[in-house]
Amino acid sequence: MGQKGDALRQRIVAAADQLFYEKGYENTSFSDIAKTVDISRGNFYFHFKCKDDILSAVLQTRQKAINTLLKQWETQCADPRQRIIHYIDILTDNRTNITKHGCPVGSLCTELIKLSHNMHDQATDILFLFRDWLTEQFLQLGQKQKAKQLAMHLMARSQGIANITNAFNDPQFLKQEVKHLKHWLDDLT
Repeated sequence: MGQKGDALRQRIVAAADQLFYEKGYENTSFSDIAKTVDISRGNFYFHFKCKDDILSAVLQTRQKAINTLLKQWETQCADPRQRIIHYIDILTDNRTNITKHGCPVGSLCTELIKLSHNMHDQATDILFLFRDWLTEQFLQLGQKQKAKQLAMHLMARSQGIANITNAFNDPQFLKQEVKHLKHWLDDLT
């Protein structure tokens, strides 16, 4: 596939990623994606034979983006506490989308488990990236006995905040809870 074909494939994946987030995986059709990218179904099928192929590409793209983000935070900040704050700030940085659609990773994982979809584990691997990275940050903060537990607690609170913000369409709740998370982190350190 040439440069033009690669660019089109990336546009398809980006459109599918956005539609899966906004409409859900099950409620997004090939036609929806093809229409968003403005290509024929035949051209679409040249790049992806089935919806699961697109889902796999979306998950790989998300995983790569999150790995890049985590490395960027490590490069920017020598302090593990500040790196954790970057994780917490994902909520406020994405407040508008979270209010409308919830967490892109959590909502997709939830949908795939409900569907008993064979790619649920691949989607959950993205959550494991965050869990393992946060565990390492808590270890560096000296939380040797509870690092993994603290990482899971922070992830659970973040997912809960995203779900409640979305359910109640309440960005103020998100803002308030992010403040509480930062106080909680301050109390730990």
